[in-house]
Amino acid sequence: MSGPDGFTARDHALMARALRLARRGLYTTHPNPRVGCVLAHGGSVVGEGFHARAGGPHAEVVALRAAGGRARGATAYVTLEPCAHHGRTPPCAEALIAAGVARVVAAMQDPNPQVAGRGLARLREAGVAVAVGLLAREAEALNPGFVSRMRRGRPWVRLKSAVSLDGRTAMASGESQWITDAPARRDVQRQRARVDAILTGIGTVLADDPSLNVRLAAAELGIEGPVRQPLRVVLDPSLESPPGMRMLGLSGRTLILTARDHPPRRAALEAAGAEVRRVPAAAGGLELGAVLDLLARREVNEVLVEAGATLAGALLAGGWVDEWVVYMAPHVMGHAARGLAVVPELERMAQRIPMRLESLRQVGRDLRFVWIPEGG
Repeated sequence: MSGPDGFTARDHALMARALRLARRGLYTTHPNPRVGCVLAHGGSVVGEGFHARAGGPHAEVVALRAAGGRARGATAYVTLEPCAHHGRTPPCAEALIAAGVARVVAAMQDPNPQVAGRGLARLREAGVAVAVGLLAREAEALNPGFVSRMRRGRPWVRLKSAVSLDGRTAMASGESQWITDAPARRDVQRQRARVDAILTGIGTVLADDPSLNVRLAAAELGIEGPVRQPLRVVLDPSLESPPGMRMLGLSGRTLILTARDHPPRRAALEAAGAEVRRVPAAAGGLELGAVLDLLARREVNEVLVEAGATLAGALLAGGWVDEWVVYMAPHVMGHAARGLAVVPELERMAQRIPMRLESLRQVGRDLRFVWIPEGG
């Protein structure tokens, strides 16, 4: 019996299973979306799969291979519209048609404006029954960066902060290690592992010389193969980054964005392994919209910002933050300690930046808040 959304309880259960499968690609599918697929026939699951890595088989193909001949007449539950174009792999819509699948339930249409709806249209043309929209919100939440890049032309920006109970991020001296305990820092490592780029400012580089790398093993992430290191991005308006900074000695790529052309410094950084690109300047730094545009052109879906109060405040004030992850530690650091974000002075209550609480959980002794700017 169908519910008010037109789908049965079994439809819901099998799409939920497909979403759980898709999550297994959380750390590995860049720049592709995370997608899961379940094939069911006659009350039984006959095949299932998920997309693991770009260039590898898509979720539908993995599920079809598992099902074999049992796919004929089956229903495919897919968390994203099957593709109808030749990319790194052949189109999945054609594979489903060739296998004789009778019905396809997609959680959401592909947000890519160049391909959206084509896979569904091809399935319908071939006589396959198609339904769209089952657990669509959950499917979008699994791929916020891919959806953002396709619909808005920029990555999903996740700002990360660690604070005391009184909202402080460092002592007056600059000492900040460690505000939170080991379980919260481990959780941050998982946040790093899922994104395509980690962004910071030159102030943080000069003060802390951060590594900005993923320090969890593949087994700890539940994946096979090597751990992918996100692109490290440094906003450095005057090109002050030292060639000997720690991140340049690590595996993975480092991109330094600057507004200044200083050939000797650039040559030294490039010799140390960095890539240096120019972007337009803005008051007090770089044009943040141009920074995000550049990252989107490089197929960056999700950006994790780990920066000081100045850059955090600029991102918040400019409306560039899509999600703010705040780890709060159970201690007080005092009024002289450094604050959370330097936001331009607001004179009226109407100028406040409103947030809604998306989730709250305890991580060890610390609390993790996820805030979404209202309207985001």
